[in-house]
Amino acid sequence: MLKLGEKVIIVGDRFEQNLPIGEYGYVIAYDRNNDSAFEYIIRVPKANRQFYVPASDVELEETLLELEAERIEREALIDFALATRNEELFNRIVRGNQEDEAHEASDKEVLSREEFIRQVNLKAWI
Repeated sequence: MLKLGEKVIIVGDRFEQNLPIGEYGYVIAYDRNNDSAFEYIIRVPKANRQFYVPASDVELEETLLELEAERIEREALIDFALATRNEELFNRIVRGNQEDEAHEASDKEVLSREEFIRQVNLKAWI
């Protein structure tokens, strides 16, 4: 739950109220009516209005800045990996944790004796 006075950014308009998406606003009140779909009342200084909004339509400014910083960092690492032709780094960045989870799952998997011998022979043949 957002605190009163926190700076938020409007990221959606679920109920099509013509909210100014991408604009800053401040939480000025909670809508405590149980029958209402709205959680907050926000004040948007640029529009000189206040809006009733659900929680999914607003996001903290800090959270959005963190997400943007992570995206820029990831893009910079991909550019570096491509510039240096570092295939291992590129694959690790692009695939993320999927590769680590695949290795853990394969390590935990118990192989039958025949399957193990087949894999060893296959690797020895290569």
